[in-house]
Amino acid sequence: MKITDLIIDPRSLGSKFWLVDVSPAYEYRDNRRTDTVTGYRYAVALPEKGLEKINVRIDGKQLLDPPDGYAEVGFTGLEVFIYWSNGQPQVGAKASGIHLANTKA
Repeated sequence: MKITDLIIDPRSLGSKFWLVDVSPAYEYRDNRRTDTVTGYRYAVALPEKGLEKINVRIDGKQLLDPPDGYAEVGFTGLEVFIYWSNGQPQVGAKASGIHLANTKA
């Protein structure tokens, strides 16, 4: 079994996600970035994990704008996985949707 075949439970990231930035995700061909935007990366801080950050990729149009500061969000169809970059394992995430979390006064 390869490490990249493992499925990581998204609950291991905690229950709160603070959106801090949004950036385009580009298509790559032959290990080179093209000018084609295929989706967006939503950078979230994990308050239950010492504010570590993770980028969650969502293909398609931009669903939320970058917040002024941060905004609590939730994800639809969140998946967490391991991939290799520069010979080192990295944690990645993708989802099918993102929404502002319900804020209660």
